Amino acid sequence: MVRVSISLNRTCYNEWSTLLENISVLARETKILIFDQYGTVVDMQGCLTEAATPFLKDKGWKGEAHRFVTWWRRTHFENSMIDALCERGHTPYRQIGHRAVSFVMDRCGIEYTQAEVEWLVSQIESLKPFPDVLAALQKLRDAGYKLAILSNGDRDMLEAAKPHIGFKMDFTISVQESGFFKPHWQTYASAERITGEERTSCLFVANHAFDCIGAKSYGMRTAFIDRRKRPFGETPHQPDMIVEDFKSLAAALTGA
Repeated sequence: MVRVSISLNRTCYNEWSTLLENISVLARETKILIFDQYGTVVDMQGCLTEAATPFLKDKGWKGEAHRFVTWWRRTHFENSMIDALCERGHTPYRQIGHRAVSFVMDRCGIEYTQAEVEWLVSQIESLKPFPDVLAALQKLRDAGYKLAILSNGDRDMLEAAKPHIGFKMDFTISVQESGFFKPHWQTYASAERITGEERTSCLFVANHAFDCIGAKSYGMRTAFIDRRKRPFGETPHQPDMIVEDFKSLAAALTGA
């Protein structure tokens, strides 16, 4: 793991040496970094809360906007997993978003129109990256790595988001290519096929444990971005790296 503490004794020195060797091997064998977009590259919680705050205030809702957004995202995730598990055809991300927002509005007792639901979901297309992302991506590209996005978002949503992110990836891949939402194994297989890189040469990067677990179980290496300082959890599919942000990720892989 990258996130460690160091003390001056032989045991910790040996552990630190082993850690550095593991990172060196990972950096050398990785050819492409594949990033989750929503919540990893872009600040989904923060930006959607900012957009929802005046909307909810105008509606007279007395709750906290960040809680509304959390309920929205959790409902969307649950519905996405149901959709993938049913295996009855892939439902577009935008459509599931509309269902999720409508459900949360009903839960909150907010009167709304379908146009208002569509407007809230459309805000996902203009989310901004976390402050450390762009410089780190450039450092990784300068070091010779290919860079890609693998997202649950629809193709047109990801295309619309590109100007707001402000960095040109080598590949931007929607799960529409596989017909399943992450963490279904076929989503990671589609990324392997489209990028042309063997799964063992791919480092999948996400702020979500479930996404890292899915990629790792498929055979990719993984890096967990732990911005929220939360435990990864008990699973046989532990990440190869845990870092606090993109800056730390780039520093570990490039040595600078």
